[in-house]
Amino acid sequence: MKIHTSTSEDLREIFRLYGLATEYQKTIYPKNTWPSFERELVETEIQEQRQFKMVVENQIACVWAITFADPQIWEERDKDPSIYIHRIATNPDFRGRQYVKEIVEWARGYAESNQKRFIRLDTCGNNQKLIKHYTSCGFDFLEIVRLTNTDALPGHYQGADVCLFEIKLNVG
Repeated sequence: MKIHTSTSEDLREIFRLYGLATEYQKTIYPKNTWPSFERELVETEIQEQRQFKMVVENQIACVWAITFADPQIWEERDKDPSIYIHRIATNPDFRGRQYVKEIVEWARGYAESNQKRFIRLDTCGNNQKLIKHYTSCGFDFLEIVRLTNTDALPGHYQGADVCLFEIKLNVG
């Protein structure tokens, strides 16, 4: 298993995984599914080296993106030095292998090397199974909030309850 920054050659596979993740979401939590993401968004993340892939057996097992600021979701807490993980999408051939835990371990090192104090994650909807999954991966579940300013966020945030998770790092 290796983690790399994604490249423009990965775009087709990234969007395939997003599509498969959305279809899966429809079966387990149809109240809130991902919209179609803009290609430009992912291209920018790739250019800025904020889109990542986990490669297992020469295949992309999962992808995710990070950002260093997320004020519309985290509001006042956004002032804390953090990395924010978004859009984890796992290849169905690799589901059930606890790759979020691997992402968390990678994120710990990445955050610490970038002088960040928190690893943060959010998910829309009150999905108890997902809350349990993320807490089993080391995240603290903070609360469910209703966002007040969602104009620049993807469609699935509009009018949604959002669960906030974080891992506090021991960084001095």
